[in-house]
Amino acid sequence: MDSEEAVDPASTTSERGEAKSEAVRPVIPAQPERFTQVQESPEFGELRRAHRSFAFPLTLAFVAWYLLYVLLSNYAGGFMGTRVAGNINVALVLGLAQFLTTFLIAWWYSRHAAAQLDPRAEALKTRLEAGE
Repeated sequence: MDSEEAVDPASTTSERGEAKSEAVRPVIPAQPERFTQVQESPEFGELRRAHRSFAFPLTLAFVAWYLLYVLLSNYAGGFMGTRVAGNINVALVLGLAQFLTTFLIAWWYSRHAAAQLDPRAEALKTRLEAGE
């Protein structure tokens, strides 16, 4: 295919050569003033605040927790080497807790985004696309 040819998204084919039908949204020309208008709206400010009030404190808390682990590993070797049960020591427990914390934060954020951010973002997107 020439690089100058346009591909119609509605008539793409699968890897097996079968025609796929995809919903095609109408192309709306870019309107920078509309984006600025939405960005300055109170709804966008609320969306941004909802994201920042969740993401920033959690990020700071996780970085502090990670740095605590690193500092303890470097400067409190005796404490980190303390056996908890059998060959399991404090360092291993805290290291595994880092993974657990990561997954819990990701799960918590996805719930927050689905409940608080996505509906607001969808409303803004709908309003922008409708030209209101």
